Amino acid sequence: MTIVERLFIGGEWVEPDGGRYEVIDPATEAVVGLAPEASRAQVYEAAATAREAFEAWSRTSPQERAAILDRAAEVMQRDFAAHAELAQAESGATTGTARGMQVAVGVARFRRYAKGALEPVEQGLPPQINEAGPMGRAAVLGALAARRPVGVVTCITSYNNPWANPAGKIAPALAMGNTVVVKPAPQDPLSVYRMVAALAEAGAPPGVVNVVSGASAEVGEAAVDSPDVDMVSFTGSTAVGQRIAEVCGRGMKRQLMELGGKGAAVVFDDADLDSAVAGIGTTYSFYSGQICTAPTRVIVQRGVYEELVTRLTQYIGHLRVGDPRAQGTVVGPVISAAHRDRVESYVELGRKEGARVVAGGARPSAPERGFYVAPTLLADCTADMRVVREEIFGPVVVVVPFDEEDEGVALANDSDYGLIDYVWSGDSARAFRVARQLRAGGVGVNTVGRNMEAPFGGFKKSGVGRDVGSYALHAYSELQAIVWAG
Repeated sequence: MTIVERLFIGGEWVEPDGGRYEVIDPATEAVVGLAPEASRAQVYEAAATAREAFEAWSRTSPQERAAILDRAAEVMQRDFAAHAELAQAESGATTGTARGMQVAVGVARFRRYAKGALEPVEQGLPPQINEAGPMGRAAVLGALAARRPVGVVTCITSYNNPWANPAGKIAPALAMGNTVVVKPAPQDPLSVYRMVAALAEAGAPPGVVNVVSGASAEVGEAAVDSPDVDMVSFTGSTAVGQRIAEVCGRGMKRQLMELGGKGAAVVFDDADLDSAVAGIGTTYSFYSGQICTAPTRVIVQRGVYEELVTRLTQYIGHLRVGDPRAQGTVVGPVISAAHRDRVESYVELGRKEGARVVAGGARPSAPERGFYVAPTLLADCTADMRVVREEIFGPVVVVVPFDEEDEGVALANDSDYGLIDYVWSGDSARAFRVARQLRAGGVGVNTVGRNMEAPFGGFKKSGVGRDVGSYALHAYSELQAIVWAG
């Protein structure tokens, strides 16, 4: 049965003014459900409702907020199988990714920020002795730095993870006492409605969380420019992030921007190549390369260049592309036909620029339906090529050779992006020396793993601000100083 969804505003399920649009399964091109198309007026209403709910919610005890987030996690876990099935249908993720990296991570983030709601928000500062003067009599001044909720937060989520990404915004924002308006990605919004339904069942008061979706740009624009919105948290492309930032700048709205990436993997000639190949291979296998943290730009010391290219080619040969529901599938579809065409156009561009297509480069012959792209390796690339400089956001890796350490660092930093880079070397001192020179918000040393308490965010055009762990709580708060005379 096709899902027919409604907007969620002020604790009520509301019929959309703009009708509904189809959400398509990227693997089969079948209709998964009908998502509501909000009007600008409805988006403004959602923000106004969040504004009305803010005062009471921001004054609730941390324990009460924690309890609601914990109960929401329990409700999500209760319906885990159904949620994973829906996430897979609308995002095209493989079964393992839908279960382990989408729904499971979403649930874990609600549990993490249930604990986060109880973290201290006030910090005493050393007292300061002031001499008598124009500011008054001599005194010992105490000070307190306190984090306060920002207010109404618009959360605009990405299509590449309809559970983990929204949960990473909604949960810490609510934990800090903010209210939220969620605008899901148009390609896979249905999971977000299930997440918010769990929050409602868990006892979130009306207006604390609202969801407005739509395929038109107007919905997102309204969620940003509403006068009731104090902050915008956005995950998506740098181009869209720049437009949002312009609007936020006019209204002095706070921002958290998680934008594009073109992660450099600097591989030295003393590296464990098995580890490097496995790490770089996640670009192909994890959600078909639709991940901003992927090591898509491989910068290899010339002594192991050909060997690494050969090993990456062999790695691709073992990747099964196809139906994400089938056992053994490693690479599923990309999100849409338009995005498939975009990725393929970059592969063709690489050919024209002089790159050598070592593997992939042609559309898979099967399945007949669905938006599939063959994992592709482009070798003999140079730093000036567009395929090296621009984010492709698909299962495509480019390889660039280098000779000396300084050259490898310079090539890695020669990018508009700076989200997460990687270094592979058997010399730990060199690996950390290079890591400290990379202009990126994060660096993986001999790993693509992430510590989920470490700050996440980018340098340059990869974003503004940091979240994850306690840093997310800081991102959704303002600092207030309280000073008194002792």
